[in-house]
This record gives sequence, C-alpha cells and structure tokens, in this order.
Amino acid sequence: MPLQGTVRRLQMKSLYLTRNYPAQGLLKTNVSLCLVKLFYSDTFELPLPAGHRFPMAKYTRLRNRIEATLVPEGRCELLLPPAATDEQLSLVHTRGYLEAIKTGELTDVEQRRIGFPWSPKMVERSRRSTGASIAAARAAIKDGVAVNLAGGTHHSFADSGQGFCVFNDACVAAKVLQTEGLAKRVMIVDLDVHQGNGTAAITKDDPTVYSFSMHCSKNYPFRKTEGDLDVALPPATEDEYYLAQMRFGLKRAVDGFDPDCVFYLAGADPFVDDRLGLLSLTKAGLQSRDEGVLDFFGRRDVPVAIAMAGGYADEIEDIVDIHFATVQAALQLGGSPN
Repeated sequence: MPLQGTVRRLQMKSLYLTRNYPAQGLLKTNVSLCLVKLFYSDTFELPLPAGHRFPMAKYTRLRNRIEATLVPEGRCELLLPPAATDEQLSLVHTRGYLEAIKTGELTDVEQRRIGFPWSPKMVERSRRSTGASIAAARAAIKDGVAVNLAGGTHHSFADSGQGFCVFNDACVAAKVLQTEGLAKRVMIVDLDVHQGNGTAAITKDDPTVYSFSMHCSKNYPFRKTEGDLDVALPPATEDEYYLAQMRFGLKRAVDGFDPDCVFYLAGADPFVDDRLGLLSLTKAGLQSRDEGVLDFFGRRDVPVAIAMAGGYADEIEDIVDIHFATVQAALQLGGSPN
C-alpha cells in the first residue's frame, strides 16, 4: 500500500476527530467510538400498493433482528440519520430533477421507471436513506466501518430515477465527503446483481470517484453504462467462480486508484433463489464475499461504508439472513477500539 495514501487517510481521520470530538471530551467518549454505527430509515414508511413486488418489509425485519441480537452484545448501535438536504443532493442531481421529485411533478413514464408511486412520504424516505449513507460515510472515516441498513440506489442518474432508485445515495455521500474535506478519492464497489448504471454515468467524467461493478451480464439494466471497471458474469455463476472474479476485480480496481474511502454495495440479489437475479450464489458464498471485501480494504486501512442494495427473494427471511450476515461481517472488522 503506498505510504502517501496511508498518510492521507490518517490526515482525513484526524480532521474528522478534530471537528467532531474536542480534545477535552475525547477520552470520555473513547468507549463509544468502538461501536459500529448502523443507520436505519425504515421507520419512514414508503407506502406501496398491495402486491407491489418491492419487499419493503425486509428493512424493518432486519432492524428488528439486529435490535434483538446484536445491539445487546454492545458492539453496535442503531441510529436514525438526518435527511439529505437539497444542498447535498444537488452535488449530484440536477435542479430540475430534484424539484420534480420534491413537488411530485413527474410524468407517468418517469414514475414507472422509478417503480414507486410518488408521495411526500416517498420523498422523505428517499432523503433519509441517502442521509443514512452520508452519515455512514462520516462514521466510517472515524471508526473504519459503518452501515446504512438500506441504500445502494445505484440506478439513479443525475437527472432521473429508475429501478426502485430515487437518489443515488453513494454518489451523493461521496461528494459530501469530498466537499467536507474528509476524502479526496472515493471508490464505489458495487456487488449487487444488477449493474450500477446510474453510478457509472454520474462518475464517468469524475477522476476522483471510481466505480467498480460486478454483476450478471444478462440482467437489468439491459443497456449497461460503462463504468471504470465492469465485470459481467454469466447467468448461474456459483460461489467459487464468483469469489475468484471478485478478488481479481478488487486488485484491478486498487491497482491504479488509491481510495480514501470505499462505499460497498452488498446486494443480496446474487442469491440463487432471488427472483430478480440470475446468479447462483449460496448464503455461505455471499458471506465469504462480504468478509473478503472487508478484509481486502481493512488490510489497506481504507474505511468502508456499507449499503444493503438489492434483494428480492420470495422468502423475505432469506433476504434478511443475507443482509444480517453482512452486518455481522462489519462487526468483525469494526468491533475493536481505535
């Protein structure tokens, strides 16, 4: 790992601590700094019609399981994020799109592309989910790892949404970190089964944000947008080949780009029983994926902010199992004092 990158990351962390933890109070709060911060937004309901195919209940079930099992262990804390502001969202999204979302002045076609019916609650939920990625990114800079228990809305473009994605939370959070001076170079590692076309388009001409997407070649979106690194896997790819390609991809990604922070989109939809994915990973394979990504960047002292991204298995508990294992992997990385 280049010494320059290590020094830069230490400077970023020092800046965060100086701004947010005055010297006289730092010793008193040292124990709390060990807790991995998990940001949730499921309490902001996004009303959907009966029979809608998006499994919204997965978020509350995930938080409930964490609250019942992991929080009592004293290694993590559940936190409600602030909503992303217009100023923050405007770092990525056009004024016209932001106003259309705020006021509901979307055409029928635009709403169908997003996949959610417009409502003020949809807007607030989308702001909160993006705010959770911003909060997780700041926490990761300080603590090494943090989690948004939703997010990963990588099909959102600067001027439009699609595929259940309103705002591109990872791109917005990346630009917030840069604006605040907490990171200069940010990498987005997208391991959702679907290519992050919105992310690729937003970051295409930005040399300070690197997009790496590993996805199924034959899946939505059917017209891909080229990112910095795209690894397209054949349908029915299983654990062993997937993990080998992931390791190779991660090495390629960091070969020419030394990030100060990473956003990891830990999609549950490469799972063999996912109804919107075409890969064939097991739960054990997905757990190895999460552990591999976090170990890879942990060894390089690069902070990681995690988002859950997609997951559409018929059995919602399968989705929750996979996301829960992702959170457990984060705790393994971040559960010790700094």
